[in-house]
Amino acid sequence: MIECGFDPRSVDTPCFVVDEERLARNLAILDQVKKQTGCKILLALKCFAMTACFPLLARVLDGVCASSPHEARLGREEFGKEVHTFAAAYSRQDILDLSGITDHLVFNSFGQFHRFRDLANETAAAQGRDLTFGIRINPEHSEGTVPIYDPCAPGSRLGVRPSEFPDPLSRDIRGLHWHNLCEQDADCLERTVKAVESKFSTCLPHLDYVNFGGGHHITRPGYDLDLLSRIILGFQDRWDVDVFLEPGEAVALDAGFLAATVLDVVPADMDIAIMDVSVPAHMPDVIEMPFRPDILGAGKPGEKAYTCRIGGPSCLAGDVAGEYSFDAPLTPGDRLVFTDMAIYSMVKTNTFNGIQLPAIARIPAGQKETGRVEIITRFGYEDFKQRLG
Repeated sequence: MIECGFDPRSVDTPCFVVDEERLARNLAILDQVKKQTGCKILLALKCFAMTACFPLLARVLDGVCASSPHEARLGREEFGKEVHTFAAAYSRQDILDLSGITDHLVFNSFGQFHRFRDLANETAAAQGRDLTFGIRINPEHSEGTVPIYDPCAPGSRLGVRPSEFPDPLSRDIRGLHWHNLCEQDADCLERTVKAVESKFSTCLPHLDYVNFGGGHHITRPGYDLDLLSRIILGFQDRWDVDVFLEPGEAVALDAGFLAATVLDVVPADMDIAIMDVSVPAHMPDVIEMPFRPDILGAGKPGEKAYTCRIGGPSCLAGDVAGEYSFDAPLTPGDRLVFTDMAIYSMVKTNTFNGIQLPAIARIPAGQKETGRVEIITRFGYEDFKQRLG
């Protein structure tokens, strides 16, 4: 059973709490993969971008992958290692900004590559920087089960399809990138690699690197690490390229919590506990995915003596985390702790309804026994006001 490692009453809520020892355990697994295969592993900032933890992450990870100039700048200034950037499309200003801070610029179309190649090269050269270009491909091979998270679904705007690939490939393209997995095991990657090799074999011998993207649940218990290593080693041997992985979730999987306080319990079809955490504002993936987040000490409906629905304070009728059972009825002032809240939560928070943004805190490595929680950032009215001009 997961334990949060801190007293939920020791922090003002709402509050994200990241456990650095859990991060370190994930990093140890990723380091093992690196040592066995020689691959490079990047931090996907779109998933987890807590700068206070960057010094710990940088001990193992080789850099970051960014989806915008802001993320790329954060990676350059705060992480201090390689920066890879991909976006579905770039503006001219994006190219000017990125050429001075990213190392690998990955395009989503050959149209944008040809349009911006010279500008990017000239901008980088003027700053004494080397810039490598890549292309995102669409292997036309789906492994995901949720359409919104499947970049290879019909009608996808992401990646160049095999039929659109030129032959020969421009010598300025030094890498390929794909992404088609979501919380999946190595067998899904194995099938994807076979699809890529069958559809893009003519250009693979001319590349320096291939990025296998994200969605690899490497640090989840039961993940087939041996198969992952065989896939990477085999691909590197066959094509003489470097392999990159950017497993966002695997870096911070099960390393974060979101502490909430019950504000009220109202009767309806069943009791509804209203908390100071808003689902659309603080953990929107619960609605987008959708999924039911786990709460420490809670069970499935009917599993324990008392079942209720957990909802948030916003005006959205669907501001509901799900139905849970507890040993005893909830009352105002009770604390709830949601698990696995480091990934795709802190990066997606918003100020819908002007609801208070959660503070961000960490349990420093080696401090768990003391119960110490270090508050990194608090937010207030000015943060809400400034966002709206």
